[in-house]
Amino acid sequence: MPSAITTDVLIVGAGVAGLWLNARLRRLGYSTVLVERSTLGGEQTIKSQGIIHGGTKYALHGALTGASEAIADMPRRWREAIAGSGELDLTHTRLLSDAHYLWSPGTLAGNLTSFFASKAVRGRVDQVKGEQLPPALQAQGFKGKVYRLAELVIDVPSLLANLAQLAGDSLLAGERVEPLREGDALVGLRVDGREIRAQRIVLSAGAGTRDLLQALGLEQPAMQTRSLHMVLAKGPNLKPLYAHCLGGGPKPRVTVTTHPAADGQWVWYLGGDLAEADGVAREPAAQIAAAQKEVASLLPWIDQSQVRWATLRVDRAEPAQSGLVRPDNAFLAEQQRLLVGWPTKLALAPDFSDRVLASLERDGIHPAAKPDLSGLPRPSVGVPAWEQLLP
Repeated sequence: MPSAITTDVLIVGAGVAGLWLNARLRRLGYSTVLVERSTLGGEQTIKSQGIIHGGTKYALHGALTGASEAIADMPRRWREAIAGSGELDLTHTRLLSDAHYLWSPGTLAGNLTSFFASKAVRGRVDQVKGEQLPPALQAQGFKGKVYRLAELVIDVPSLLANLAQLAGDSLLAGERVEPLREGDALVGLRVDGREIRAQRIVLSAGAGTRDLLQALGLEQPAMQTRSLHMVLAKGPNLKPLYAHCLGGGPKPRVTVTTHPAADGQWVWYLGGDLAEADGVAREPAAQIAAAQKEVASLLPWIDQSQVRWATLRVDRAEPAQSGLVRPDNAFLAEQQRLLVGWPTKLALAPDFSDRVLASLERDGIHPAAKPDLSGLPRPSVGVPAWEQLLP
């Protein structure tokens, strides 16, 4: 029988939300145990494009929205952490690009051009030309407008490794999670038979949270998933590009980020409208064909004969919303000792931890336990999809 553990906060789910929260708590002196059944960040987090949004992409119709305002401060907080002067020390996280871009292949609609020049987004958006353009757009055949956003793109594998380092001895690999109760009160969890008692229990397991709630005999909070069918392209002739391509609608026509592969080549990761709606319904071959057509139309100077392709399906977990509306903020629900939530997107991991910390402060939960966590089985860090699908 594994030895029992008493800790201040027990977290289940080691994606970016659980890992960020775990690091924040440990820095504030709390003892934590972070349980992961597979690999760190191995589901939704490792499949993200690494964009730390500041909200501008939610204003493509020409006005700021609740979503754009809620997320506006996230790039600053991530930048400070990466610089080593923020709430966490993420100096070992690789910054892929200091900016993300909005790119129009033709003439922007007049109201959108005026919006980008308005006081509402001043300081967030600047037009760039010539050598300031992303390398992939510095081609003789490029015609269009490019705006530089005060956002950033990070290398998610290095982020996960950095957060794992900050986790110290708190990580626990565990498959089977069961409730630990005293009377009707939930006081902890049994993880693979090991009793873990805690002042607060946080479920941050993304899509896995639904099964965890069922294991605890709970139906709320309800969860929804938003599906994507992403496309990966790898080739020796691809150059870095971190941009939303505008298509005239409220969503980017395609969103491209570029990631370093182990063999030194660049991998383009394509999302945006391409990966939603019709893209979700397509079979992989048809989705690749649609991506090839988009690249040929938008970047005709790219020689696709040297490019290899693959697709990846992603289910983004969120709190259930009427009409599958996208939540504006991180979400947290509270049921006595149990806290359940989703950051809703990578950039909002700090917002999720803020909500948990506010709950602890309100309830007077202070660091108390000092468990011996030596000898626990540890989960490993997730592997990027491009290393598995395009080795």
